[in-house]
Amino acid sequence: MPATRALVASQTGRVHAALGDETQAESHLSTADELLADGLGDAVPQWVSYFDAAEHAGARAVSARDLAGIHRGRPLASIYFEDALKLRKPGFDRVKVMDRIGLAAALFDEGDPEQGAAEAHRALDDAARVDSTLVASRLNTLLDSAHP
Repeated sequence: MPATRALVASQTGRVHAALGDETQAESHLSTADELLADGLGDAVPQWVSYFDAAEHAGARAVSARDLAGIHRGRPLASIYFEDALKLRKPGFDRVKVMDRIGLAAALFDEGDPEQGAAEAHRALDDAARVDSTLVASRLNTLLDSAHP
């Protein structure tokens, strides 16, 4: 099924990025791009129903962030985090907060402290409305990015 294949390709690309394998990461992420562009079809299993273009943009953002830490000159992770935020549907508050935190951290890492600080303030405002251990953990990552 296209939706399942796209989800697996997207997450496999993310894992390869975390491992620093840029070639494999891009190969799998591009496969997910193509599957999403062709459409996921009507018969999407319930367990895959959360996966959409926004979720894939988030995976691309995290992958770009991970690879930027290893390979300089990579595409900016902030662009993908912005895409994910634009594409998110209502009701995904926790994921939106994590995207916003990722965007702020990426902007700091990319050398844009003013915009990073603005996004960090938005992330903190959003995070105050979400009770999540994962969000709290991501806020610590943001703090690390803002430190320099």
